[in-house]
Amino acid sequence: MRKSWHVSRRHVLRGIGAIVALPVLEAMLPRSLYAASEEREAPRRMAFLMVPNGAHMSDWTPAGMGSDFELPYILEPLAKVKEQLLVISGLTHDKGRPHGDGAGDHARACATFLTGCQARKTHGSDIHLGVSVDQIAAQQAEDRTRLSSLELGCEGSHLAGNCDSGYSCAYSSNISWSSPNTPVAKEINPRLVFERLFPNHLSELDQDQRDRGQRRRVSILDYVAEDARQLKLRLGVKDQQKLDEYLTSIREVEQRLLADEREPAANPEGYNKPYDIPQNYEEHIRLMADMIVLAFQSDSTRICTMMLANEGSNRSYRFIGVPEGHHDLSHHGEDAGKLTKIREINRFHTTQLAYLLERLQSTREASGSSLLDSCMLVYGSGISDGNRHNNEELPIVLAGRGGGVIRSGRHERVPDETPMTNLFLSMLDCFGTPVDQLGDSTDRLHCLS
Repeated sequence: MRKSWHVSRRHVLRGIGAIVALPVLEAMLPRSLYAASEEREAPRRMAFLMVPNGAHMSDWTPAGMGSDFELPYILEPLAKVKEQLLVISGLTHDKGRPHGDGAGDHARACATFLTGCQARKTHGSDIHLGVSVDQIAAQQAEDRTRLSSLELGCEGSHLAGNCDSGYSCAYSSNISWSSPNTPVAKEINPRLVFERLFPNHLSELDQDQRDRGQRRRVSILDYVAEDARQLKLRLGVKDQQKLDEYLTSIREVEQRLLADEREPAANPEGYNKPYDIPQNYEEHIRLMADMIVLAFQSDSTRICTMMLANEGSNRSYRFIGVPEGHHDLSHHGEDAGKLTKIREINRFHTTQLAYLLERLQSTREASGSSLLDSCMLVYGSGISDGNRHNNEELPIVLAGRGGGVIRSGRHERVPDETPMTNLFLSMLDCFGTPVDQLGDSTDRLHCLS
């Protein structure tokens, strides 16, 4: 039975130099909402995940429409969360096209991915684009959570230099823009993301230990253990169980971070490994996915972006039998062997998406729903076929039910040349931060419900 004591949504666990935010508990819900469980509503979240270089579209696009569709080879890893997917075919990013600016398709595709705006062609300091959908929401809802948004990636951000035919590196390594001139740099170090979510004010000591080649062995939970014990005494059984599950998930992520830090690895000549960035790419992605889950679970933020790689990335996928560079392969020229390798890279990426979605699906809210139920998570690329560099028929999946406003478990096709920004307008409506215009938007996307 629920105890009558009420916990503030802002309540945190405190210890010497450490703070741990709490998940949403039943004890945080107003009694009137608790009494009428059908009225309880979890906060809505948005996430945007981008992969580079397009997709092998014949192995991406589902057969069948509506709820009668089959997952193709690339999307097969998402089978366990199929009922939470809305695969949308036909969306376009017109501002990824040249419009007289010549080469630079990768930079434009990345720049327009969340903005719907045309990037000014420059590799100087006079970059100009637009505000991205995540930052529009973050700027309107910044008082709802401790962090207004969280920007993640697996390859570093660059704010200067010529990365694509006269386009600044800022365009091809950032998808989040807080103003037309200001990209929001992403964090690629999972340890630093963890410490941002769960601040430890003993960070100078930690740095000292790092400089001496040591690794922190004490969990942040050890600092707040007594506060957690006192809180549990005042919670009902369900909340006690939820708190235990949450703290366990934090501990497990910490242990994986430590295991990776202990793992010896030889650095390539001329390359200094940044501290705590995993050598294993799959583990790197999954640790970042865990950060998204913890960020949403702790309600530290409700808005996340993640780039699995920078646009135009030529990363090798030797660990799945594809030693060639991704970008080189994307210029496949209809070569069957190259197309087979491209679809394996695409499937590897959706396997990592499946990991994130299944984690969100298995994490419960105080209301009884899953975290994924409250999410709107866009996954895809700003390029369709990497060989053609085309910006129509984009590979896009919307996962989650947005708190019940999205009718998922479907494959829908929208009319040709429908701006992807129409999807973003509808998402902003659902998130409670509506705007009249975003980039090249023309209307709301009416296939969500």
